[in-house]
Amino acid sequence: MTTKTAVEGRSWRPVEMVRDPLTWRAAVYLQASMALGLAWFIFLTVGTALSLGLLIIWVGVPLMALLITALRGGVFLERWVMFAAFGATIPNPYRPLPPGNLFRKLRALVVDPATWKGLLYFAVLFPITLVEFVVSSALWFATAILLTMPVLVLFTRVTFYFGGDLQWVVDQPLEALPWVPLGVVSLLIAIYVTRVMGTGHVLFASLLLGPSERQAENLVLRARADHLQASRARGVDAAESERRRIERDLHDGAQQRLLAVAMDIGRARAKLDDDPVGARELIEQAHVGTREAISELRDLARGIYPAILTDRGLDPALSGLAARAPVPVEVEVDLPDRPPAAVESIAYFIVAESLANIAKYARATRAAIKVSRDDHWVIVEISDNGVGGAAATRGGGLAGLADRAATIDGILTVNSPLGGPTVIRADLPCTW
Repeated sequence: MTTKTAVEGRSWRPVEMVRDPLTWRAAVYLQASMALGLAWFIFLTVGTALSLGLLIIWVGVPLMALLITALRGGVFLERWVMFAAFGATIPNPYRPLPPGNLFRKLRALVVDPATWKGLLYFAVLFPITLVEFVVSSALWFATAILLTMPVLVLFTRVTFYFGGDLQWVVDQPLEALPWVPLGVVSLLIAIYVTRVMGTGHVLFASLLLGPSERQAENLVLRARADHLQASRARGVDAAESERRRIERDLHDGAQQRLLAVAMDIGRARAKLDDDPVGARELIEQAHVGTREAISELRDLARGIYPAILTDRGLDPALSGLAARAPVPVEVEVDLPDRPPAAVESIAYFIVAESLANIAKYARATRAAIKVSRDDHWVIVEISDNGVGGAAATRGGGLAGLADRAATIDGILTVNSPLGGPTVIRADLPCTW
C-alpha cells in the first residue's frame, strides 16, 4: 500500500514514546472512536434498511444515493481523522466521476469497489472501536489509579479484590507507595498497547479506505508522469533561457568586438599609404580586439559545454573549476567508469553554479567537491564552511539546478542551516 504513517516511523523507546504527542493523540482517538463507530453503525443500519425497503416504490433510490454520498463523505472524514490522530496519509481510493447526468455518476459510485470497501469499514468499525475502547480504558484507568494512589487514599480507601473473600484494603499513603512502581509499569504497558492498537487501526483503515494495489501503482505512475512532464517543461524553459543568454552574450560581447575590429582594419587600410604609423596603431588595436573576442568566445563555449569535459572527463573538468575558484577547493572523484554525457554535463554545471554561489554569498574559506557512484546513481556533493542560509527558492539559481537535474529524473537537495555548513547534493541516475 502507499499509506504513509507517522506511527510506523516513530521510535518505540519508552521515554521517547512518552514525549511523543502522537502517543497521546492516539490514546484520545482510541477513547473517542467508539462513539463515532456506534454512530456510523446506526446510520448504516437504518439507512440501508430504509433504502432497500423503499426500493419497491422508487423512494429508496434517492435514499440510496444520499446514503452512498454520505458514505463517501465519511470516508474522506475518516482519512482526515487518521492523519490527525496517527499522522497517516491515506490516498484517495475513489475513481474519478464520469461526466454526464446524476444517474451516470451514481452508477459509477455503485460499481466503484472503494464504495463497498468503505461500507465494509464502517460496518465493522463499531465492534473494533468497542474492543479498542475497553482495552485502552482498562489500561489507562488502572494506570491512573496506581500512579495516584498515595494521594487517592487521603480521600477514600482503595480495595483490591482477588476473588472470593481475598481482598486488600489500602487506606494509608505509606501503604500505597509500593503500588506506584506498578503504576509506572502499567503506564509503559498502556503506551505500548496504544501504539500497537493505533498501528493496527491504521493498517486496517488503509486496507479498506485506501486504494488497491493496482490503483496504488497507477497513482505512482501518474505522479511519476506528472513529475516527468513538469521537469521536461522546466528543462525546455531552462534551455530557452540559456539560448537567449547566449544570443545576448554574443550580441553584446564578441559581436561588438568583432565589429570594432572590422572598423579598425578598414580605417587602417585607408591610412596605409598616407599614414603608415597610424595604420600600424589601428592594426595593433584590431589585433588586441581580436584576442579579446576570441577569449570571450572561448568563455562562452566553456559555458555551453566545456571541451575538457568531452575530451578528458569529469575529474579534470571539475579540477579546472576548482583551480579557478576564489577559495581552496578539495576535489575527490571516484567513478569506475565515465557516466553518460548528459550526467557529466549536469554534474559539471551543478558544481560550477555551486562554486559561483560560494564565491558570491557563502563567505567560506574552503570548499569540497565529492563525486561517487552508488549503484546506478552518480552522487555529487558540494560543501563549504560558509555562513549557510542557502535555499532553492523559485526562480533562483539553486532552483534552476534542481530543474536541470530533474530533466533526467535527478534529485537536488540543499542542506544549509544558518551558520553553516552548506551541503548541496545531486543524485543523478545513470540509467533512465
